[in-house]
Amino acid sequence: MDGNGRWALARGLPRLAGHRAGTENLRRIITASVEFGVKYLTIYAFSTENWGRPREEVDGLMHILENVIDKELAELNKEGVQLRHIGHLERLAPALQKKVQYAIELTKNNSRLVLNVAFNYGGRDEIICAIQRIVRDGIRPEAVTDKLVGDYLFTAGVPDPDLIIRTSGELRVSNFLIWQGAYSEWYVTPIYWPDFNKDEYRKALDTYARRDRRYGGLSQSVEDDSHHAD
Repeated sequence: MDGNGRWALARGLPRLAGHRAGTENLRRIITASVEFGVKYLTIYAFSTENWGRPREEVDGLMHILENVIDKELAELNKEGVQLRHIGHLERLAPALQKKVQYAIELTKNNSRLVLNVAFNYGGRDEIICAIQRIVRDGIRPEAVTDKLVGDYLFTAGVPDPDLIIRTSGELRVSNFLIWQGAYSEWYVTPIYWPDFNKDEYRKALDTYARRDRRYGGLSQSVEDDSHHAD
């Protein structure tokens, strides 16, 4: 969800105003996801690198997270949204950790939409943590498979993403779902996150629907032509 700060600066507002606007937009995108039939939505809210931002901005982001839980949890639960956290909670204030854990516990049986919140998350860190746990569990090297690694990631039990949407026009992965996104389709838009509305979301999904996902193989049209030639 990139571009909150630039959205604010373009309007002569402080960066935190952009983050608040981005949070407001998240509610609309969650509602649209349910309407569009999306079953899994993962949002990149705060990376392991974001701790390097100014203290005022970091504290503000923590306050926004707490505020969202306080204001939105009841409605999200009512709408059948299951909240999950991927990343680390340890650096969060104890009171905020408890609120996140409560939200996860309260919504764990919901199934209309699974919302993964990547907060204090980094893709490389996730892979390192998985390797460390595999080693601690004494698993033999020859027993390590693609599926086994997936079972040790923060996203265990969640399908790999079909589509990754990057707002604000930046052309980089930014340490997001490095393992899981190996064959994801990407959609990059110059629109800043607070302005990424339902229509833009639909446009991204429509573009994805026209993609030919090959997973390293040939496209279906090429295969059909090959069979016809035979």
